[in-house]
Amino acid sequence: MRTRNQGFTLVELIVVIVLLGILAAVALPQFTDQSARARTAALQGLQGAIQSASMLAKAAYRAEGNSSNSTVTTTTMDGQSVVVVAGSGTPAATTAGIGAALSNYSGFSLATTTTTVTTFNFSTAVANCFLTYTQGTVPTVSITTSGC
Repeated sequence: MRTRNQGFTLVELIVVIVLLGILAAVALPQFTDQSARARTAALQGLQGAIQSASMLAKAAYRAEGNSSNSTVTTTTMDGQSVVVVAGSGTPAATTAGIGAALSNYSGFSLATTTTTVTTFNFSTAVANCFLTYTQGTVPTVSITTSGC
């Protein structure tokens, strides 16, 4: 008895290759978009860390006995001196202020742009993808993600 070799026809192979190509074309943009999402998530994480550090600095300032009328411009967090806004106890927009209040901001560089504003950029700068900390009685933390 004769056995016949069976396999895929050329048409079946071409159909499979075309389907794989279509799937790759649909899925590939989802993977390339992940870097922008990762940068945005990193900025959101830093935003949360800054807000927490600011509140902890204010709590330490008050725990040291300072009030809203106080002229003291430093507080101590984990044995480290942090420069704060007198009276409010929130960290100043400097490396010695919010930079010291954060235990770690690796992956970012801190640049004081004015006496009350500090910008956190990625270590490898990305245009229009940064965080801005503005000191005050209630500090503001804003994120710019248009270039992420």
